[in-house]
Amino acid sequence: MPLIRFIKQSLPALLMLCCTTPTLAQQGINVLFVGNSYTEVNNLPGMVQQIAASVGDQMRYQSNTPGGCTFNQHCTNRSMELICGGGWDIVVLQEQSQYPSFPQSQVEAEVFPYAQRLVDSVYKHNPCCEPMFYMTWGRKNGDQRNAPYFPVLGTYEGMDSMLCERYTYMSQQYDAALCPVGRVWRHLRTHHADIELYQSDESHPSQAGTYAAACAFYALFFHRDPRLIAYDASLPMATATAVREAVYEVVYGNLGQWQRPQPQALLSVETSGDRTAAFTSSSLHADSLTWHFGDGTSTATAASQTTVAHRYADTGQYSVTLVASRHCMTDTAQLTIHLTADSTASIPSGTETQTVVNVYPNPASERLTVELTPPAQGVLTVYNGEGIAVWRQAVNGDTQVNLPIAHWPSGEYTLHLESNAGTLSRKVMVCR
Repeated sequence: MPLIRFIKQSLPALLMLCCTTPTLAQQGINVLFVGNSYTEVNNLPGMVQQIAASVGDQMRYQSNTPGGCTFNQHCTNRSMELICGGGWDIVVLQEQSQYPSFPQSQVEAEVFPYAQRLVDSVYKHNPCCEPMFYMTWGRKNGDQRNAPYFPVLGTYEGMDSMLCERYTYMSQQYDAALCPVGRVWRHLRTHHADIELYQSDESHPSQAGTYAAACAFYALFFHRDPRLIAYDASLPMATATAVREAVYEVVYGNLGQWQRPQPQALLSVETSGDRTAAFTSSSLHADSLTWHFGDGTSTATAASQTTVAHRYADTGQYSVTLVASRHCMTDTAQLTIHLTADSTASIPSGTETQTVVNVYPNPASERLTVELTPPAQGVLTVYNGEGIAVWRQAVNGDTQVNLPIAHWPSGEYTLHLESNAGTLSRKVMVCR
């Protein structure tokens, strides 16, 4: 039985919100901050709002940040009421500053269950919302009070590494984004030791420390280059510039690492002698699948149902589409089959090998990298929103192509690859 594997992918809908008309930034986003004094000090939510306004973006927010509050306590206080009230685009979740760094057994009992309960409540009452954990930082000289019981906490590096490990686990395990403020702080401590990130208690953030967090949240909220920020939070220009550069390196340059995994639709088909096609999904990070068979019929399944059989009434050519969805994010895969008189499917030359195109960062402002797996041979063309080719390059067994986009206007572009592996398209966004 013939096997066809051919993919035509488009950018997940979540990422396509930037720079379209009207844009998410123009409409504004609603953000709920759930945390404690690390969020409250220097009014982090208000600073993010001012940063966004300096670039022409809008953010509305509410917060519940009692001092020392834990995820456990947030599950039964006003935070849960606000979450269940709905209407949020993003919910930021910050645990008490020390708890995630404690021994594994204690974290498993006192942190993880409540983190999951909060995220589950976010999705239940805000289906298209993005929960986002707020990775905090190690204390300036470690947690000396608890170091005798858990020695790794005796240094900044040890405590900070534990926080990074636990927050990363929570984001991956509970399907949430992660704002790596702690990683930004470590970058600044390494490369700009002259910038004081701490208050005198060696725990809470200074103005510069909060600014670093606010810039990181802005980059993740709006998928925008933090170097565009025009608000300095009353910091010296050199300090604010260094912070924004650090956020660019750690956060914006690695957006895919910190966002929730985007669904990726992957589709193949086998045909039998009675005009029946067995479609198989090997899609990634999907909760549900919708199959459009090209003959006017479709069906929806759970992602766990990886194979769907469909019998066509007649021979002919059919364009089949698979839509993989997860939390209001979607991706599509398409293939074309030609059922002949003997009820088999002809296989277009070169479509036997599955090719995946990975584009990053996306959205982008100055640089765009295209990865081809496996290497492809053909022509890569980029069209603007009016269908005009703005860039074209031959690919000859390349695995990576770098596009110069600094002069491209903001907007949506289509990256089109015609190669020995078939024809693929991806939507890319350029944001200024």
